[in-house]
Amino acid sequence: MKSDVEELMPRLLPVETCGIETGEDFNLNEPPRNPQEYLRQVQLEASLCPDVVVAKIDPKKLRKKQTVNVSLTGCQAAPQGFSPSLKWQRQQVSNFSEIRRSISKHRLHWSGQALDDNVFMPKQDAEEQWKKFCLGENVYLNSPPTDPVTEDPGLDYVKVGFPPFLSIVSRLNQATVSAVLEYLINWFEEREFVPQLGRWQYALLACLEKPLLPEAHSLIRQLARRSSEVRTKLEHQEDERLSPLNLMICLVARYFDQNDLADKED
Repeated sequence: MKSDVEELMPRLLPVETCGIETGEDFNLNEPPRNPQEYLRQVQLEASLCPDVVVAKIDPKKLRKKQTVNVSLTGCQAAPQGFSPSLKWQRQQVSNFSEIRRSISKHRLHWSGQALDDNVFMPKQDAEEQWKKFCLGENVYLNSPPTDPVTEDPGLDYVKVGFPPFLSIVSRLNQATVSAVLEYLINWFEEREFVPQLGRWQYALLACLEKPLLPEAHSLIRQLARRSSEVRTKLEHQEDERLSPLNLMICLVARYFDQNDLADKED
């Protein structure tokens, strides 16, 4: 094997053999005293390396989805009268931009605020726990809401979901922001829109840094397409879900420059 390597990588400098082959006592822990000793030290270290090295990979740390698929399909057209005006869209983009600037400016302050004792933020890769944390057990488990007459006083965030407080979202790095956004969009793909989902999607989009990574680009387009799909199923314009669904499409298209997904005025 050694000769094969030498044939593929011919020796360029006249360095004497050393170490195991010559029986010389050569200490790798001591710094070389001259260029010749440095080259001999490199030669000896190379001779001690195994011919084949196998990486130890923990499969649990691998993400479930390694391939990024960017779909070029657009949003479904809004039913007549369900599309927001261009003026409304511009106002939402302006408001959103101001919120992003405020979050960026005060991130350090809010990330240092102590969390309540009942707030236990999941680890980045704990998908199901993040869904419970954001949406609450009632939504996650699809259980009926508690009768307010018999409900104990006080708001149980474990059941109704933790709001995206600034003290919480300011602690999330970009990898976690993208991961949680992906978890919630995956949930949204198979279920209906709920207020908790909208609040968290808005907050995570506000924390998503530009320019977008390919994964984030694909995610937000998926969010806009799903929002447009749910919108087509609404029966009347007074449905409380219409405004947040329009908002998701608007922000993805108008703020994050996915212009092919933008709503056109009726």
